[in-house]
Amino acid sequence: MSQIPWWGLPLVAVVFALAGAAAAHLVVARNNHLLDRGRRDRRWYEERKDAYCRLLAAFEHATHRLRTSFDAGEKPPAPIVYVDQVGPALMPVRLLASGPVRSAALAVHMQLERLHGEMNPAGVVGVQPQTHFRELLAQVPLVVQQLEAAIRDELGIVDTPPKPPVPVNGRARPRRAPVSAGEPEHHTEEHQD
Repeated sequence: MSQIPWWGLPLVAVVFALAGAAAAHLVVARNNHLLDRGRRDRRWYEERKDAYCRLLAAFEHATHRLRTSFDAGEKPPAPIVYVDQVGPALMPVRLLASGPVRSAALAVHMQLERLHGEMNPAGVVGVQPQTHFRELLAQVPLVVQQLEAAIRDELGIVDTPPKPPVPVNGRARPRRAPVSAGEPEHHTEEHQD
């Protein structure tokens, strides 16, 4: 027989039950934390991707409008029109972005804001305002490219194409055709002779 007195058995059972319940509670809490972190990571990525896409589209629209007005010989739109257009897309990026993305976005913004303002011929000695404007406008895609590189780096976007499938037993692995919403899934096999 056991060395535990009869009145101690219920106490031992209670201790083991509490320890088991505490372990189960810790496991559930850990799993919930990991699930929440996964949801936060997806939300973090989606928030930034949406904000960056909206800002890049606003910058592209402003650049196109500047280029078409310059080609038509018209004055560029007023700076307040530019700020009204780009401001709502720029604010979320200023709040959400990391340092390199925020700096690159503000560099593009400053360049475009300068182009929407009055071109001061005294600002660049010996250069006509039209030439200065054209040179500044030509620099915008370069500054936007730096912003895109910072965004790719922050979001972990890799711009290398996927590797081709490796042949197994003389046959290529079946490729899955891309599936868009509402289309049935197609499977194709490639054969090597």
